[in-house]
Amino acid sequence: MNAFVLAAGFGTRLQPLTDATPKPLVPVLNVPSLCYSLFLLKEAGIRKAIINIHHHPEQLRDFFDRHDFGSLEIVLSEEREILGTGGGLKRCETLLGGDDFVLINSDIISNMNLRALIDAHRRSGCGGTLALYETPLAAGIGHIGLRDGRVLDFRNQRGTGLSSSFIYTGTAVFSPAIFRHLKAEYSGIVDTGFHGLVDNEGLAFFEHRGLWQDIGTVPNFYCANLDDNLRILQLAERMKRAIGFFPRMISENASISPDARVENSVVSANCAIAAGAAVEHSVLLPGATVESGETLRNTIAAPGIRIPL
Repeated sequence: MNAFVLAAGFGTRLQPLTDATPKPLVPVLNVPSLCYSLFLLKEAGIRKAIINIHHHPEQLRDFFDRHDFGSLEIVLSEEREILGTGGGLKRCETLLGGDDFVLINSDIISNMNLRALIDAHRRSGCGGTLALYETPLAAGIGHIGLRDGRVLDFRNQRGTGLSSSFIYTGTAVFSPAIFRHLKAEYSGIVDTGFHGLVDNEGLAFFEHRGLWQDIGTVPNFYCANLDDNLRILQLAERMKRAIGFFPRMISENASISPDARVENSVVSANCAIAAGAAVEHSVLLPGATVESGETLRNTIAAPGIRIPL
């Protein structure tokens, strides 16, 4: 089975961190965020991942030139003009090979069992199966309308009046039937593909009950690195075996003076913390420097960037 990874967005909600870096390469716990999705695909035995790219594509091409994911073949689909989640997928119809495939976002962290999701999809007899996650925050994030084991609505866009405590995880399995409903031009996958499946082949759901975090906003990104990082750190051995990348607080390629103080912080590759500096409950992204006498507290830092939280 193949997979499609959505990675072409501008990362607007993560600005200014994504001004000079594509969102899929912004690291969480010293792992490029995209790699958390590639880890799930590799562990599930997916053969090929087609990844759509647009924002700073040269950085993503360089990353995959330098890193080998073994049995998981990487194919990049560069969009010179961004096509949205629907148009970007439609563009890769031929590459996906005419069979069921996994779709996954590049800005989520999860321990989802993709094989269980795939099996649930095959049992459903539907054109697609969405992985859902239950949260008391569903009404604010975007609740899914459910009835009789099927997905029927999204934030009541279809006017059904249905609601639930479930949200879409950005992970799904689809049959090629979804391509009948997608548009080749710029478009969203929900109002084309998802709605088309609801009205025709049917859209099932699978409940994921484990770790799931969206890291697409600055507060969520900060939380995943520091305040809610334990379950991510527990993935380290599995990830190291599968793809070589693994989460950790301090990069071995960081330079930290023995006379600096670092407490409960993430320090990325090529960071430099000088003697007399203090870093507390902060996230230092690659290349950030903290000068002698400077104190960072509850801050995300990158070269030329300081975001207090």
